[in-house]
Order: sequence, then structure tokens, then C-alpha cells
Amino acid sequence: MPSFDVVSKVENHEVENALQQAQKEVAQRFDFRDTDTSLERKDAEIVVQSSTEDRARAALTVLQEKLAKRKVSLKFFDVGKPEPTSKGGARITLKIKNGVEGDKAKEIVASIKASKIKVQGSIQADQVRVTGKNRDDLQACIRHLRDADFGIVLGFTNFRE
Repeated sequence: MPSFDVVSKVENHEVENALQQAQKEVAQRFDFRDTDTSLERKDAEIVVQSSTEDRARAALTVLQEKLAKRKVSLKFFDVGKPEPTSKGGARITLKIKNGVEGDKAKEIVASIKASKIKVQGSIQADQVRVTGKNRDDLQACIRHLRDADFGIVLGFTNFRE
């Protein structure tokens, strides 16, 4: 039976490259001199830290520009509020969202059912598997999901016949 998977995965190497470019730019720019601004990646989050909240926000903007240039959607990131640090500076944490969360997966499955296309959606860990009897129904389902807005970036993998 033909099937495909609906996933939401960020390209880690592109995030890493954008982070390195942002670190270089922050190190070279005059307005960041003597502000102790740093960008670090820790597992599934990126921490932007600086001596003032304004400089931390500016460094965050630099990072977001680099991500956009590398075609990494900003929907993959959950930007936290600026937090004070022990030295009187500010820290902003970006959480990297990987995979389709439970609520979004339920929303996707409900949308598939409501579309009246002859396919079935099932939640499997951090992805949604869609199965149907013929290829045309699956392609119609992909078009339907691309047109809908779930607030996350959707990718379609493992298209099998």
C-alpha cells in the first residue's frame, strides 16, 4: 500500500554554518566591540549572550539574517524572552524545534480526515504516516497539506508505492 511520511526536520549543518557566520560577523563588527557578545549552540538550543539586552537582540537579528540567507525557516526556532545574567547582561535562548509535536500531529491528521481524500493518517513518534490505495490520492493529500498552515515547516519523505 502506497505511503509517505510528514516530517518537520531542520537541516543541522545549515544551522551550524549560519551560526558560524553570525559568530564571525559579531566578532568583526564595531558595534559589538567590548560587549562580550557570544552565540553558542548547546544540544537543541542556541544561546545568545551579551552585556546589554539591546546588543543581545542585535546579535539575534544577525543570526536570523544568516539563517534566512541559508534558507532555514525561522519557524524551526522558538525565541525566548531576554533573561538577566549574573554579570548584569542579557541572555536570549532559541529552542530548535525538530519533529512534529503531538498537538500539531493531531491537527494534521484531523485536516487529512476533513479533506475527504481517501487516505489515512497515523501518528508515529515525531512524524505522521499517510497511507492510501493509489498514488494520486497521496499526491492530492500532499497538495492539501502544503496549502494548509500549521505553523511549522512540513517535509514529505519516504514516498513508497
